Amino acid sequence: MTDLTPSFARDQDNKMIAGVCSGIARRFGWSAGRVRVVFIVSCILPGPQILLYVALWLLMPAS
Repeated sequence: MTDLTPSFARDQDNKMIAGVCSGIARRFGWSAGRVRVVFIVSCILPGPQILLYVALWLLMPAS
């Protein structure tokens, strides 16, 4: 039986840096561009966004 829900993995085909944003977009059915824009805008705000990106880069398996 095949799993019809997209997996939570980095997208190696549609990546800019590591494929984290495109993997998140694929998992939730959003556009990769939208997730990238939200990430860039969130980097303006104080917080650990860059550390979260690096952690996801290390923890998310490659597709």
